[in-house]
Amino acid sequence: MATPPYSPPGSRREVRGSLAEALVSLAETPSDASLTDELLQRIVQLTADLVAPASYASVTRTCDDAPTTVAMSSEIALAVDLAQYADQTGPCLDTLDAGVPIAVPDIAATMAWAGFREAALNLGLRASLSIPLFAGAGVSVAALNLYGHDPDAMAPLIARVSTVYDPERTHARASDPPSSDPGTEELVSGLVEAFAVRAVIQQALGIIMHRRRSTAEEAYLILRVKAAETGRSLIEAATFTGHHEKPAT
Repeated sequence: MATPPYSPPGSRREVRGSLAEALVSLAETPSDASLTDELLQRIVQLTADLVAPASYASVTRTCDDAPTTVAMSSEIALAVDLAQYADQTGPCLDTLDAGVPIAVPDIAATMAWAGFREAALNLGLRASLSIPLFAGAGVSVAALNLYGHDPDAMAPLIARVSTVYDPERTHARASDPPSSDPGTEELVSGLVEAFAVRAVIQQALGIIMHRRRSTAEEAYLILRVKAAETGRSLIEAATFTGHHEKPAT
């Protein structure tokens, strides 16, 4: 008999739009899966196409121990990324390291990241936002970098994304007013639902760690094996674990 699917609240079935779908898919995908890079490329292109305040987008990952732009919507975004890699400092690198959004609402006014500031201003960019993205393991795998010409247009985008990552606020009832840009709202919706997926997977890992007396890394491997053995996706295996396994007493 076929194994029925298990879909948690916050799964892809509750999101609307291709960008939100891609963000949720990334959260459900094992971090080392080959699909991860394909999803990151899709997220970059959709963000550039749909999120009006962002003129250009790129994604930074660590490859062979070095920061690398694995997807971009324009050579302009790549040039700003490369300036940060050359200096070994910049908002995209800080986001990748810390796993939190780094916003630069006025690039001309920032006193940090000289190479980033010079490259961005020379290319006519005035504001930026780097957003950490995570996959199935629940840790940051990439930084989504958004670069814009208009600081006033970027300000609502920065505020909305900052709300998602602020643990002191309730994601479903963010206090910031919605943006007038549908693309911004779809990006925010996808990030919120990705966090919901992450919560289900992390809960399952916690159960496995308690039952098996395992580390987080070992629990993640166990969950991946369970998913492969049952023909379930990672999120389906995590939901099953959360519903049917209880911590040992």
